[in-house]
Amino acid sequence: MLDMIVSPVSLGLLFAFFGVGMVGSLLLRKKDEIANAWSNVWVVLGSIWGMLLALGVLINGSTISSQLQFSTFTQLSMNVQVDRLSAFFILIISLVALFASIYGMGYVKEYYKKYSIGAFGFFYNAFIFGMLLVVTASNGLLFMFAWEIMSLASYFLVIFDKDNRDSIKSGYLYFIMTHIGAMFILFAIFLLYKYTGSFDFTVIKQQFSTIPQLVQYSVIGLTFVGLGVKAGIIPFHVWLPSAHPAAPSHVSGLMSGVMIKTAIYMMVRFYLDMFSPIPVGFGIVVLIIGAISAVLGVLYSLTEHDIKRLLAYSSIENIGIILLAIGSALIFSALGYHDLMLFALVAALLHSLNHALFKSLLFFGSGSIIQSTHSRNIEKYGGLIKAMPLTAVLFLVGSMSIAALPPFNGFMSEWLTFQSLFGGVQIHSGYVVWVFVFGAGILALVSGLSLAAFVGAFGSTFLARPRSENAKHAKESSGWMIAGMTGLAVLCLAAGVWSGEIVSKVKEVASAVTSTDFSLSLPNVGTSAISDVAGKATISAPLILILSIGTVAVIWLLVRYGVYSKQRVRVDKTWDCGTDLNGRMEITDSSFAHSLIRIFKRVLRPTNQYDVVAEDKPINKYALPKSRTILLDIKDVYYGYIYMPIYKAILAFSQYIKAIQSGSVNLYVLYMFAILIITLVVGV
Repeated sequence: MLDMIVSPVSLGLLFAFFGVGMVGSLLLRKKDEIANAWSNVWVVLGSIWGMLLALGVLINGSTISSQLQFSTFTQLSMNVQVDRLSAFFILIISLVALFASIYGMGYVKEYYKKYSIGAFGFFYNAFIFGMLLVVTASNGLLFMFAWEIMSLASYFLVIFDKDNRDSIKSGYLYFIMTHIGAMFILFAIFLLYKYTGSFDFTVIKQQFSTIPQLVQYSVIGLTFVGLGVKAGIIPFHVWLPSAHPAAPSHVSGLMSGVMIKTAIYMMVRFYLDMFSPIPVGFGIVVLIIGAISAVLGVLYSLTEHDIKRLLAYSSIENIGIILLAIGSALIFSALGYHDLMLFALVAALLHSLNHALFKSLLFFGSGSIIQSTHSRNIEKYGGLIKAMPLTAVLFLVGSMSIAALPPFNGFMSEWLTFQSLFGGVQIHSGYVVWVFVFGAGILALVSGLSLAAFVGAFGSTFLARPRSENAKHAKESSGWMIAGMTGLAVLCLAAGVWSGEIVSKVKEVASAVTSTDFSLSLPNVGTSAISDVAGKATISAPLILILSIGTVAVIWLLVRYGVYSKQRVRVDKTWDCGTDLNGRMEITDSSFAHSLIRIFKRVLRPTNQYDVVAEDKPINKYALPKSRTILLDIKDVYYGYIYMPIYKAILAFSQYIKAIQSGSVNLYVLYMFAILIITLVVGV
């Protein structure tokens, strides 16, 4: 059956599903329920077809190619190609889109009679259509066209809640940043066209080595900046913590779990496929930027009270982890360690898949919480495990996955990333070794901080007592939303338990990208530790699962039939010295993270804000206040010290330039005449 699906016709049918979803959603825009069902059903059908198509390519190893050639404008030909790398990312997009649409069937109901559900369905289908076209385009201009579809559709989804000024501001920032990134990529593509005479990726790959070295470095730098903006790496991340939370939660899951991976896809496509060989210095830069993004992303997530911004900053952290692996692969490629290069690439691709699953699950969980409590502030939650037990269990699965706890999927991909960095330590190549030591140390730090962040987030949200009236009256999510989250939770566990089988297929993807066989031995290095890393059995995920279940079972049996078997236990209220216990006495997410924030205060720049409601009668009105609240605020140093000065400089320059708009026609004619003279002089 899969052989029949692997064809250009099947690829065209994949895009047709989303096209029908777009058109139908607009036609049904006045009927909210039907429009919601129509848009999601076609995404579900398209996602299932996309998974079958991707699995067919991955299993058979074949490639789908299709070209629409224009007789007059040959450079505008529409080349699409699905090889194993494209298929792998089609699979990621389709998996998340499938469960996002199931979740969206219930989630979008809150927007009925408020906004146009048909318009939402149009942009939702267009967004997924654009992402699929990005990872299949084999022509520079078609790629930029697909990139723009993806960016514009996601922009309109970000500002969908148009009555919320924060959403409009977030969308505006996202629109500016994504188009700045697109300009860098477009400039690089035009440079490539100038020196190769083609926009076709295959031609560019064949002729890249003939391009002058300075131009090669310029193209590499331009594309990295452009793709880095979309990926949200620091310091180009300022749009991400605002835009991802502003969108509806299942769209947030797609943006954070999938959209930013299109940038990762293009990095792998460019730097390990088309632009080879890459200088070792660029690999070091990528690794260091990945380390910085990872550690600062998790530190900022620790400071957040907004549950969706916390998850957004965590995406920056995980993109940093992926870049650690990609940077390692680039260094190994430049130094000739091909087995280690492929191993690091496997780690990067596997974490791209795993992050898409658990981050989407967490965003869906946050959407359920927000819809039930009408707040994104973690400080106003508490005790939700009693009102939302299913959401709590599913959010816990996502939290354990993102914290890299076995046997869930996050553990295996981070463990592989560790092993690739440790492999770099063994190569004994001067200063490069210290780069890998730095990367491994940062990843260890990030792993611990990520665990702390999600222990705090889960505990403050679901445990103890409710800290607001809305939390007290919270209710479980709808069946559609629970179904969407359950599917992703099952995949998080399955991808961890059967990670060995998944890694074997990802090895084939990595080998196909670099046209290199993945051997099990490393004769160039000759250390048994690294040979184990390359595939000679170092760990068993199913065994970890069995041991975990066995440990829990033994502890339960000892407690149930050992310690308390002959004791009479009475359950009663906790003695509280006569004080009425309430939510204000709990350890909140802020207090939990406070000590860690103080440790990194030089980086995070925390400030305390005091909000005092004073009594009227006492002489010293602040001596006996009615209430006192201390808020911990964190300054975004990048926004404050990089982007705001640039914004103010542009604004000041614009005000200065406005002086030429005098309103005098004679002066405008003089401007035109002066420009004409200058043009003639330059032309001569």
